[in-house]
Amino acid sequence: MSRIGKKPVIVPKNVKVEIKDNFINVEGPKGKLKQGLKPKISFIKEEGQIIVQRADENKETIAMHGLYRNLLNNMVLGVTDGFSKVLTIIGVGYKAEVKGKELLLNIGYANQIKYKIPDGISITVEANTKITVSGADKQSLGQVCANIRAFRPPEPYKGKGIRYENEVVKKKVGKTGAK
Repeated sequence: MSRIGKKPVIVPKNVKVEIKDNFINVEGPKGKLKQGLKPKISFIKEEGQIIVQRADENKETIAMHGLYRNLLNNMVLGVTDGFSKVLTIIGVGYKAEVKGKELLLNIGYANQIKYKIPDGISITVEANTKITVSGADKQSLGQVCANIRAFRPPEPYKGKGIRYENEVVKKKVGKTGAK
């Protein structure tokens, strides 16, 4: 039995979980989330928790057991507390701002970059260099952060660019002068 898959998912009272037609819907104070399911994975509702079970012992089914348990847990956590990630911009003259449903980035290119903020994701900018991305869906939140970071990933010589708050960029030694 999978160590992760056998743990029950605790469902708070303000969260509604519905399983039907190979889809699982989770609704809570922060929004609604929907996930498709494989037919070999089943969910059993009990008082305040959901237990994930698998139909057989195939290698793929065993892998899906832990995956779907974690997906369901992330959905429940997302609709109750939400998730957030912080990106920092490092570089002279680099800045960001939010106007309506667009994130505007000035990061050393000739033109300003306009990034349309997807539905279900909120972005705030503090001090022009700290971007906080938050939302209920962990997967789409991570993808949005990766897309923003990809506009100007940190370079290894001076460390300029967009990076995650806890990311450590290993700096390289530049050229040495002629001797």
